Amino acid sequence: MAIHIKSAEEIEKMRVAGQLAAEVLGMIEPHVKPGVSTNELNQLCHDYIVNVQQAIPAPLGYGNPPYPKSICTSINHQICHGIPSDKRLKKGDSLNIDVTIIKDGFHGDTSKMFHAGQPTVAGQRLSDITQQCMYLGIRAVRPGATLGDIGQAIQQHAEKNYCSVVREFCGHGIGLRFHEEPQVLHYGKAGEGLVLEPGMIFTIEPMINQGKPDLKILPDQWTAVTKDHKLSAQWEHMVLVTPAGYEVLTLRPEEAGWESRLQ
Repeated sequence: MAIHIKSAEEIEKMRVAGQLAAEVLGMIEPHVKPGVSTNELNQLCHDYIVNVQQAIPAPLGYGNPPYPKSICTSINHQICHGIPSDKRLKKGDSLNIDVTIIKDGFHGDTSKMFHAGQPTVAGQRLSDITQQCMYLGIRAVRPGATLGDIGQAIQQHAEKNYCSVVREFCGHGIGLRFHEEPQVLHYGKAGEGLVLEPGMIFTIEPMINQGKPDLKILPDQWTAVTKDHKLSAQWEHMVLVTPAGYEVLTLRPEEAGWESRLQ
């Protein structure tokens, strides 16, 4: 499948979709606390996307078997694609909420880490390292750079902090389709892989494990978990390659000035 370079009109629609996805994460944050179920969080997000944003939750019915919910909620040792359920969050649980919406045919895709009440020391550390990995990957984006530059930036930071990179899942091109080319690996070597061009839009969404990178898929055929049962974390943004560098299409207000805070 060829990589689709977005037109100015398509980029503007992707900006709208990206900001809507970011707004869902802002809306749901006050509701993430001990005692809430992930099904309740899913219903709040679904109603907001459909009724307030007048958009479509992209995960619902996606894939084979069809994904049964409108968001993904991955708790503690769950790596990604966790299915919301009636299980209630406990104090200290780490939770990734992954939101993808469709507005006017275009997808907006983003995720962030939350904590139910006071986070554990290990949960906060892994969340912070993973967010830094994502930001370092984003900072490598510019015309003429390669996908390997992104992967190396992420991998080096994770391994420097004695964490591991999940290799079975990756970022992806996005637009009218949920998953397009290219695949954006979160490990690699600088200078290798596809050369980036203005107008490309893709996600950078590293999944970083506290322990080993090995995973298994649960019988629901969606939820990925760490084999060693240690914590996993993920952050995700949707990024446009611009003539001058990059634009983060799913940036949230609290992230303003993130470049200056990145060590």
